[in-house]
Amino acid sequence: MRLEIPYFPFGSLRLAALAIFLLKAAAIPAQTIDPHWVSDALRFRFLGPQNGNRIASVAGIPGDPSTYYAGAASGGIWKSTDGGNRFTAIFDEQPVAAIGALAVAPSDPSIIWAGTGEAWAIRDSDVAGNGVYRSTDAGKTWKHMGLKETGRIGRIVINPSNSNNIFICALGRLTGSQQERGVFRSNDGGEHWERVLFADGNTGCSGLSMDPHNSRVLFAGMWQVEMHTYGEFSGGPGSGVFVRTTAGARGHA
Repeated sequence: MRLEIPYFPFGSLRLAALAIFLLKAAAIPAQTIDPHWVSDALRFRFLGPQNGNRIASVAGIPGDPSTYYAGAASGGIWKSTDGGNRFTAIFDEQPVAAIGALAVAPSDPSIIWAGTGEAWAIRDSDVAGNGVYRSTDAGKTWKHMGLKETGRIGRIVINPSNSNNIFICALGRLTGSQQERGVFRSNDGGEHWERVLFADGNTGCSGLSMDPHNSRVLFAGMWQVEMHTYGEFSGGPGSGVFVRTTAGARGHA
């Protein structure tokens, strides 16, 4: 119910109108909300994909509540264009299954990046990947863009104002010391890569985040880890948090 106070030029008439308004407002019954309805409305529900299993990464498009991408550590990339009601497999033709990271270019939603390999390593049977892939047509086709030996990609960050400026967080194969670990950067859409953060051969990147207000500032989590069939060795002097505050300089712990 909407009540409006009519305008009168004289003060006494306005006071009378205000009194009538307050009396009517007092007569409006209080509105109550069933607490069960609130709990049901806020409850999580399963959306899928049915065969996705371990979902390691999810990406969406700002301003588009219907389109989502889900990357499964146990295999494949799935896309929904109806808010999660139906998912379609869009990566089955590629020679690798495990997906560790997904990213949609903020400046161009048709550009999708996928990092392969299960980054959340918890056992020796976790699946490694073969680098990164890029789609320029919203997931219809994919092209391998290198970093084959990185093993496991944990995060992909795309510059919001420049879709050719990409940062890759590589954990590594974990089977022993290697150079293909840390943070890699490309300034030409993945045609060439430069390693911009490296702690040591036993330490890989476990997390990466860019300041949304300043693309020159990045924070990287580094994890020293080595995994074998007989055990996992985790932590050490290589682990820590690093920050980069310039266009290409290595950050400080």
